[in-house]
Amino acid sequence: MHFKDRYDAGTQLCSKLIFLKDKDALVLGIARGGVIVGSVIAECINAELDVIVPRKLGAPYNPELAIGAVMHDNRSYLNDSIIETLRISQEYIRHAIEEKGKESKDMLIRYRGNDKYNISGRHVVIVDDGIATGATVIVSILWCKEHNPASITLAVPVMPMDIYNRLSSMVDNLVAILTPIDFGAVGEFYDRFDPVSDEEVILALARR
Repeated sequence: MHFKDRYDAGTQLCSKLIFLKDKDALVLGIARGGVIVGSVIAECINAELDVIVPRKLGAPYNPELAIGAVMHDNRSYLNDSIIETLRISQEYIRHAIEEKGKESKDMLIRYRGNDKYNISGRHVVIVDDGIATGATVIVSILWCKEHNPASITLAVPVMPMDIYNRLSSMVDNLVAILTPIDFGAVGEFYDRFDPVSDEEVILALARR
């Protein structure tokens, strides 16, 4: 099974999120692709759409390997087992958090103008266009919990089964369409998976 594009993925998730319709829900799309999926969900459940910008912390000499992730306010999640295995220094980690945290903050200001959120007491839906390792989603959930939401729902079109099992205990509701055991990359499950531009994110946010 494939999704035509991110809009199709959002449409398929909508039917599983109808329990949040008209309940003062806040959809937090993970930039960039999650905002496009989230825009469809926000419209169908009559929710506010907003954006969050977690950034992956890459391993030394292998930036694609996530050793953790960080938010705009430097709230971070670290994968201790990978860090220990690779013997990554605390100095490297501190530098990576500072660098990627600043990158996140800069992107956030570009998208929404400020870093103030209204989350307390609301039903939050964290949305991404797919999960591979889970680092950016985990830091998003941990960050969101600090803002005292009424509930947290994670809605993602596709993620590996082992990640699904791991994340299910971290949120109140976990909604996914595909949870394959064999998993290569998120893009494999889309017919069209073009990069999303900053302009597309800003436009999607403006529409809601």
